[in-house]
Amino acid sequence: MASEHSFDISAAIDKQELKNAFEQAKKELDSRYDLKGIKTEIQFNEKDSIFKLSSSSESKLDVLKDIVISKLIKRGINSNAIKELSRENGAMFHLNLKANDSIDNENAKKINKAIKESKLKVNSSIRGDEIRVVAKQIDDLQAVMKIVRELDLELNISFKNLK
Repeated sequence: MASEHSFDISAAIDKQELKNAFEQAKKELDSRYDLKGIKTEIQFNEKDSIFKLSSSSESKLDVLKDIVISKLIKRGINSNAIKELSRENGAMFHLNLKANDSIDNENAKKINKAIKESKLKVNSSIRGDEIRVVAKQIDDLQAVMKIVRELDLELNISFKNLK
């Protein structure tokens, strides 16, 4: 038996799942009756994980956003991980949504603080955009997982490398 157990907390989002959600959203866009006759478009920038939504109506832009977010949720991506970057009005209405796939410094500190305040016998350390949690008992690691899930973070939290 191992003397110490550990896991990593990450906010990584599977790029293939983002692409699949985009393809499903495009299919729904083509089949939606309420969007017929209205100029609408969804684009996806794989490199930056940005969805670009365009519509000739602002209310239909919100419908596009709902379609994309619902498809992301169905693909197992937390809706809190999707941030609205910019909204532009004019002849066409544009909206950019970004999938947040890394733990920034502020959220890493918030996670670390919650772990420390739990008084569990674990050690946590920030390693780039991941947090490593080490403990002697797996039960303590599971308690940490529960604590992190209950935090109100705007990330797609995942736990990996449980050893």
